[in-house]
Amino acid sequence: MEAIKNIWDLKQKAKEVLPSEVFDYLAKGTEDDLTLNRNISAYHQYQIRPRRLVDVRNIDTAVTLFGQQWQSPIAIAPVGFQGVFHENGEIATAKAAEAKQHLILVSTVSNFSYQDISQHCTRKPWFQLYPTTNRDYTKLLLERAEKNGCPVLVLTVDLPILGNRVVHVREMGHLSRLKNKYGNLQFFDDDFKLHDPSMTWDMIAWLRKHCSMKIVLKGIVRADDAQLALDYGADGIIISNHGGRQLESNLSTIECLEEIAQIVDKKIPLLIDGGIRRSTDIIKALALGADAVCVGRAFCYGLAAYGQAGVEKALEILQEELIRNMMLTGVNTLKDLNASFVRKI
Repeated sequence: MEAIKNIWDLKQKAKEVLPSEVFDYLAKGTEDDLTLNRNISAYHQYQIRPRRLVDVRNIDTAVTLFGQQWQSPIAIAPVGFQGVFHENGEIATAKAAEAKQHLILVSTVSNFSYQDISQHCTRKPWFQLYPTTNRDYTKLLLERAEKNGCPVLVLTVDLPILGNRVVHVREMGHLSRLKNKYGNLQFFDDDFKLHDPSMTWDMIAWLRKHCSMKIVLKGIVRADDAQLALDYGADGIIISNHGGRQLESNLSTIECLEEIAQIVDKKIPLLIDGGIRRSTDIIKALALGADAVCVGRAFCYGLAAYGQAGVEKALEILQEELIRNMMLTGVNTLKDLNASFVRKI
């Protein structure tokens, strides 16, 4: 992997090894990819304003989330169907996360079950939940995750219906033929859907009734919804537009961060995903109020290219870039970052 210097190199390698339809499933979003592309390009509209003559010999990238300290603010996002990128799928990703000591979030539609994935992690992953239209099934998902030590439940709230993922349609047939196609759902019948158009804020209370895990809402992009998340007792928020796979809003997640951070005001953990390809993106997000970031396609490119070693390489690239660019920015810890280090063009 000597030729791999950055996430873009991993993307190119993934393109070379994956069938074109599988690569499109990974790399593309919804409709015209406007939101997906803006997630990336919007970071270019923010400039870093570094401090000078700061002793930066000792850099600390540690972050604490719900009482657990992680040595990096870079978490692995809950990407589904990883088995289509590499035969070891989420198992390879979990082993990489364990080796590099990064937080991992597991998708409801992982090809391996939460139980199987979590066995490879000393500190248990968070579990991302699609609530399903059958609440009995949803309760089973909660019970299985909690039984296997899951500390945090991540409820996806931006999927009342599947987005218009034009290039994904032809790939769904291949996904359905995977040997471990639905690790968490394999014992369920087919009388339910993963998306639930009836879900409201009352879902938080329903989840509280049926589990004791922390509850994080994934998909918040507005300050007023962030306030409602606080009002209804959510334990955390992930700013997300589903990687540009749902509404073609042409609104990037980084553009949503400042107004939400002002509302949250460090009361609960605030994470962000979407468009992160460089550590300078991470520095901008943390400076504007995020506590941590989630990366999705970035690690999946590594998974597709080299399996577990490729995921580890993606994490190494971003972590090494983060340390270097914190030094160049003139900060020693993540807590040193604030809005004064960033200017929007």
